[in-house]
Amino acid sequence: MENLKTIREQIDGIDAEIASLVKKRLMLASEVAQAKMQSGAAILDPARERSILARVADMVGPDYENAALRIFQTLFEISRARQRIAMNGENSLASNIRKICAETPAAFPERAIVACPGTEGSYAQQAISLIFKLPAIVYINGFEKVFDAVEQGLCPYGILPIENSAAGSVAQVYDLMVKHRFSIVKALKLKVNHVLLGARGAKLGDISAVSSHPHALAQCSKFFKSHPGIKTAPADNTAGAAKELAKSPDMHRAVIASRACAELYGLDILAEDIADAAYNYTRFICISKTPQIFPAANKISVMMSLAHRPGTLNGIISRFAAVGVNLTKLESRPIPGMDFEFRFTFEFEASARDEAVLRLLAELADDPQIEHFTFLGAYEEK
Repeated sequence: MENLKTIREQIDGIDAEIASLVKKRLMLASEVAQAKMQSGAAILDPARERSILARVADMVGPDYENAALRIFQTLFEISRARQRIAMNGENSLASNIRKICAETPAAFPERAIVACPGTEGSYAQQAISLIFKLPAIVYINGFEKVFDAVEQGLCPYGILPIENSAAGSVAQVYDLMVKHRFSIVKALKLKVNHVLLGARGAKLGDISAVSSHPHALAQCSKFFKSHPGIKTAPADNTAGAAKELAKSPDMHRAVIASRACAELYGLDILAEDIADAAYNYTRFICISKTPQIFPAANKISVMMSLAHRPGTLNGIISRFAAVGVNLTKLESRPIPGMDFEFRFTFEFEASARDEAVLRLLAELADDPQIEHFTFLGAYEEK
């Protein structure tokens, strides 16, 4: 133990030296920015960075090369960010976020007109009823039409599913995020309880086909493995499938939906709790055309396309870690028409009122390595 204590004391001394040197280096980065402003030099100097990395690699040797290069690449990114702020001042994103925070009411509204995909009894409708005390719900067929209704000002708010704990991300919603202008203002995790519903008097043994939203069908794969004779048929949404079955009763058809749909549409419950996992939650986002950041906001979402170079994504992730931000989700989606290039959505726990977080967002928005950057919103998630 004494040996361990001695080693740790040596590490503590080295850490103190590193901290002091990092501070000196970043202070010099500000002086570099002043010199570059006077000379008109660009912030990014890839030839110099390559030279430094080669020198560092030679100094530490092959056993420690990778670790040292990662540390210095992170230093380069932080240094460039400080130079950009020194040369350009606070960017428009940071100023805009401050303005949104100042203008947003203290409390989330209890009443609102909300666009909802599907129909009465859907999980989206249940999410709306938990987010708003007295919502006026406008039912719309399809996720894109919810985006359209909000973007065009027809509904102040809209609700959309983005992820299920069993079936994963709702890819269609993530793809639509690129096409529309909106702001996430609230999020909710809803416990999903799938049941199998049939027409009045139907029996499970007589069912040959089951319809529901593809995500709901995917969440009940064990049920279908135990009933191999039952075929699946995708539907636009769970409650819509239940409503259609009620209109045209068929003793050989069933739907997967919520328990609420049984009473709403006069259907019988043929099987209970048919989801693969007992822990089955769907995350919903509430979107608005008007950006709002309420005081209780505890999460932030951003979207970005990164330069197609080794280490770029790792460099971005390290910058979140540097300010103590906990990344909770990283979603990648292919960019249509691009050869294996991807667009990333980052979700992380943070307050948009935190100065360190604002600086990080400003740095990311101005970073030339990030080809497209979109601030999707700061919001409370329950």
